[in-house]
Amino acid sequence: MNQDDLKTILNSVRLGGLSIDDAMQQLRHLPFQDIGCAQIDHHRQLRQGMPEMIFGEGKTSEQIIAITTAMSDRGSNVLVTRLDTEKAGQIVQAFPAACYHAEARCLTLEQQPPELRGKGTILVVSAGTSDLPVAAEAMITAGFLGNQVEHVYDVCVAGIHRLLARSEQLAASSVIIVVAGMEGALPSVVGGLVDKPVIAVPTSVGYGASFGGIAALLGMLNSCAAGVTVVNIDNGFGAACAASLMNRV
Repeated sequence: MNQDDLKTILNSVRLGGLSIDDAMQQLRHLPFQDIGCAQIDHHRQLRQGMPEMIFGEGKTSEQIIAITTAMSDRGSNVLVTRLDTEKAGQIVQAFPAACYHAEARCLTLEQQPPELRGKGTILVVSAGTSDLPVAAEAMITAGFLGNQVEHVYDVCVAGIHRLLARSEQLAASSVIIVVAGMEGALPSVVGGLVDKPVIAVPTSVGYGASFGGIAALLGMLNSCAAGVTVVNIDNGFGAACAASLMNRV
């Protein structure tokens, strides 16, 4: 339920088109609904401006379907992250209108187009092709939350001229998400070029001494570029949520 839904209910009560009892029936699952395997936070849209979203990893298909059913029955759009192909196939069978984004490992079920709420463009910059799954998760999430999103591919510091060739696109964006593995240097470079918020996402891409993304994480946390914010390893979803709040009108 979002603010428009709540205003519609309250206005209907005020005008006499909806009884108090009927309004209470519609509101009875606020702030959350207990369905056994999960307690769904229907109030989150009103409280934070973004709906409850489903982390698919570790959940069974049956659990995800139950949560999706409860959310879609109330008219909510649904985003499931970290979803493998096998589970996605079962969920799409239950919800034929759902769309699985294989590269991002995300599934979306849109009952209405997301309202465009961003004041500008969120630009997702990925260092290498191997970082694309995390970048794609960020893109799908940011778009789901009502932002215009663009993507710059394969502009790592090993060939810095590729990044500099996109300087106009960097300057035109409102928020920049930079996704990088290996030594994680790219966010520092981007942060030194722009006057925009930069959100750094370390990925687990790299050889042994990258320690599954810890090297990139530590490099980003120690960035010499002022104002670079860092999220957890491979957390494209979290970066997109933060960027969406920064980009909100």
